[in-house]
Amino acid sequence: MFKKLFGKKEESPKTISVVAPLSGTIKSLEEVPDPVFSQKMMGDGIAIVPDNGKVVSPVDGEIMQLFPTKHAVGIKAANGAELLIHIGLETVSMKGEGFEAHVSEGSKVQAGDPLITFDVSLVEEKAKSTITPIILTNGDDMGELVKKDGIKVEAGSGEILEISSK
Repeated sequence: MFKKLFGKKEESPKTISVVAPLSGTIKSLEEVPDPVFSQKMMGDGIAIVPDNGKVVSPVDGEIMQLFPTKHAVGIKAANGAELLIHIGLETVSMKGEGFEAHVSEGSKVQAGDPLITFDVSLVEEKAKSTITPIILTNGDDMGELVKKDGIKVEAGSGEILEISSK
């Protein structure tokens, strides 16, 4: 009786869709010229070669980590999936130059909300690559990870991954 009266606890979704955080060309992680990503040491996922310097949230969730150099951001989705968006390769050495964050740790975000903007040409000049891995860092705690087919994607739309919780 009381459960009907007060309602039941809101359940988190079991499966979430991850939309493209950047506009660009999808690549497999194996194509990323860095063994940490290509050998999936941090987890599985995909990568995008960006067309521009706008990064948006790929899911509804919370910002768990924003690196001081603003080259990477960690997001926890509603179903518990933890995603890392790592802009470019060897961009930590840029010490934040050319990066601007639009969120902070603890921020609640919706898919499509702006997270970070960056200067693509500066990254091309000063870093190893602009390729941006999107990694499921807690894959062992999650269920299935489905990579969606596609070549070109637009930021904030176009499903790139589907992640199920256990």
